[in-house]
Amino acid sequence: MTEATLIRWGIIGPGTIARTFADGVSHSSTGKLVAIASRNPDRPELTEHFPGARIVNGYDALLADPEIDAIYIATPHTSHAEWAIKAIRSGKHVLVEKPIALNAYDADAIFHEAKKAGVFVGEAFMYRLHPQTAKLIELIRSNVIGDVRIIRTSFGFNMGSVTPEHRLFANELAGGGILDVGGYPVSMARLIAGAVEGKSFLEPESVSGAGHLGQTGVDEWASAILKFPNGIVAEVSCSIMADQDNTLRIIGSQGRIEVKDFWFASGHEGGVGKIEIFKNGGKHECVEVAESSWLYSFEVDATGKAIQEKRQEFAAPGMSWTDSIGNLRVLDQWRAAIGLEYGVEKAEKRTKTISSTPAKAGNALPKRTIPGLTKPISSVALGFEFFPNFAAGSLTLDAFYEAGGNLFDTAYIYGGGKTEEIFGDWHTSRNVPREDIVLIGKGAHSPLCYPDVINTQLTQSLDRLKTDYVDVYFMHRDNTDIPVGEFVDAMDVEVKAGRIRGPFGGSNWTRERMDEAIAYAQKNGKAAPGALSNNFSLAEMLDPIWAGCVAASDDQWKEWLNQKQMPNFAWSSQGRGFFTDRAGRDKHDDEEMVRVWYSERNFVRRERAIELGQKLGRSPIHIALAYVLAQPSPVIPLIGPRTLGELEDSLSALDIKLTPDEVKWLEA
Repeated sequence: MTEATLIRWGIIGPGTIARTFADGVSHSSTGKLVAIASRNPDRPELTEHFPGARIVNGYDALLADPEIDAIYIATPHTSHAEWAIKAIRSGKHVLVEKPIALNAYDADAIFHEAKKAGVFVGEAFMYRLHPQTAKLIELIRSNVIGDVRIIRTSFGFNMGSVTPEHRLFANELAGGGILDVGGYPVSMARLIAGAVEGKSFLEPESVSGAGHLGQTGVDEWASAILKFPNGIVAEVSCSIMADQDNTLRIIGSQGRIEVKDFWFASGHEGGVGKIEIFKNGGKHECVEVAESSWLYSFEVDATGKAIQEKRQEFAAPGMSWTDSIGNLRVLDQWRAAIGLEYGVEKAEKRTKTISSTPAKAGNALPKRTIPGLTKPISSVALGFEFFPNFAAGSLTLDAFYEAGGNLFDTAYIYGGGKTEEIFGDWHTSRNVPREDIVLIGKGAHSPLCYPDVINTQLTQSLDRLKTDYVDVYFMHRDNTDIPVGEFVDAMDVEVKAGRIRGPFGGSNWTRERMDEAIAYAQKNGKAAPGALSNNFSLAEMLDPIWAGCVAASDDQWKEWLNQKQMPNFAWSSQGRGFFTDRAGRDKHDDEEMVRVWYSERNFVRRERAIELGQKLGRSPIHIALAYVLAQPSPVIPLIGPRTLGELEDSLSALDIKLTPDEVKWLEA
């Protein structure tokens, strides 16, 4: 390449790994190191360690530098996601030192930003791009040791003594072995298990872990067992306080392969790597991989090639976006198994968005008014019961709030109370004014579906939610063995106490019970139910998803809802995937999908949603959501996105305005 076509690199974080990467750039064929960003630019060793590079004062200054094409991020783990996203938003290509983020959800947020920006982003597992790794994959696929059955691999060393101020021992800096070096054996195990199947990688079907948490709250040594769908079992371990042999062993039916320090390949400055093959019967073979190129130059050149080819991620066996997320998902499970949570993942420390900016209310989403509520609500409500902890859930809560969402769906039973705790931590850590948000609560779910549990459960919910009231409240299930008046009486007490300040009603209640409850309240001077939370979607639910579920999508329900103008906070408003590629007349591998949604009438509606979507340039799932919003009665969809991409995709449908004729045509 000519000087003019070289990728111009800048480095954020001038530590040891940055100097190693700089060596890779200087020995690459596609890159040139232009600048180093430091918060202490006057350090005399910077010019010595990074000869020829400009020293830039501050990370933001580097991101604003027009002479930089790509950024290598070598800061401590805790700021990888922040600076990756900031670099992406500044239009730079990005290579992030492993781990790319603290957890899989943060990594997904990075890639979501990169997808929108159209830039390259990669995770810097340098060994994945070295020819020795390609040779190892070739040997596995050639069946040289027969059927692969067990993988054993480690990355462990001994720091000698606990040094609390060192980053490896600092919980606040996400220290310990799992996140620092555990990703190497995990990524290799997933790579090999995938190679057996002719794939780039394979995800384990189960992960079990054990480890020792030291006095500073980080894992000092840990091991995990990964069981893959093809029967392969991987034993992986890491440590910062125990020397290990660090040999990759791949054990098959006809022998084994061993590679010492597989991540080091043929050496930092090149050399000869060795892959040893031990066949059953005592036969031994050594495959040598001679390579003159420097180890870190391979990731520099792979990044450069991707940028030149306008690709946004590494080609295999480099870490693709899906590969990086999957790898972190295993590390997340490993950490959860040993009870390792970093302080920076908790609400008291994670008080800002992932890009380290304060969360600010947006105004992009349409609002609507609902009887019984004093303030307008976003036209959809956010459900987030799928997230395991605050760090994961806060990403979606931030994004929804900053888009203009102010309606949040919680329940006493979701996550055993974890969902309520996440929301309580979120709105208090962000200092979101309570009067700016509308909060849905639910209680009295089966089997504790009794009037006398409502007060107790609501008290516990409010404590978790860190508020003294909910705006909307639903009895989560019905118990027809209990006179309906007893439920109304219990709810009336909470309304009069000011703990429910808007409409209440039933979730998964029938029309008959709702009518009976309203009549009882009017006759006895009680607060009357004024809202419903039943399934409602373009696809009619044929069979309850769970016991006790009630759908309100058929013609009789629509007539009732229209006549009463009863607000319905509708769950599964997009048919739980029926309008995506997961469903189809020729796809019968999802038992729930077939049982709940597969009917001739629903398939005709699905086909019409596809047709109208093509006409409008939208997807059928967008049409399904727009159908719900276009009802003549107030229907407020509850959406439950699992990623930021899914959230933005759902919100993008809110600008679709279907006509009454289009609604009728969709209903077929």
